[in-house]
Amino acid sequence: MQLLKATDLSHSFETLLYEGVNLDCNEGESIAILGVSGSGKSTILNHLSTLLPPKSGSIDLLNQKNIYSLSIDELLALRRYGVGIIFQAHYLFRGFSTQENLAIASFLAHQEVDMKLLERMGISHTLSQQVGELSGGQQQRVSIARILCKKPKMIFADEPTGNLDKQTALSVMKIILEFLQERGAGMVLATHDEEIAKNCTKIFLLENKVFRQIK
Repeated sequence: MQLLKATDLSHSFETLLYEGVNLDCNEGESIAILGVSGSGKSTILNHLSTLLPPKSGSIDLLNQKNIYSLSIDELLALRRYGVGIIFQAHYLFRGFSTQENLAIASFLAHQEVDMKLLERMGISHTLSQQVGELSGGQQQRVSIARILCKKPKMIFADEPTGNLDKQTALSVMKIILEFLQERGAGMVLATHDEEIAKNCTKIFLLENKVFRQIK
């Protein structure tokens, strides 16, 4: 089943950033967008994840046609129940514990915190700690677990393993990919790490304003 289809996206600020962005994602698939810093890969993620309308083109997401024609309430419902976004910044509630951060996100999506997932992510021992006391890598894993506990049908991730050492990054990536298969979900991630990207079903390269598939 197709979860996402982007057709002829283009965007510009003062000058053209990119054009001709076409991709689709089906259940269980993962898509990596490679590109240097400033190339526009994070902006593409913002388009796909309902946060920023492109200058032109259309996006169909989770059976919603041309998502930027939806009402604000319809977009909010899509973000709350169908979409999970992993940002480069953690956006955790720093005055709250790990458990409270996870519980809030899960409650809003009408889901429960998956304790087995937390054990696999190596953060179950941090549940009572305030997230401000955690290392950067631990905070990153909490932010990823928070999204997986929502059980979204489509995940968008901006450098999701950027704050992790190589071994931990690959381990977390494996957990995410297994989640996609188990839930029939899809993912688009932006990264500059080719080793992370090569684990994905499809790879696209954004270079010199051109978006093309290389796997």
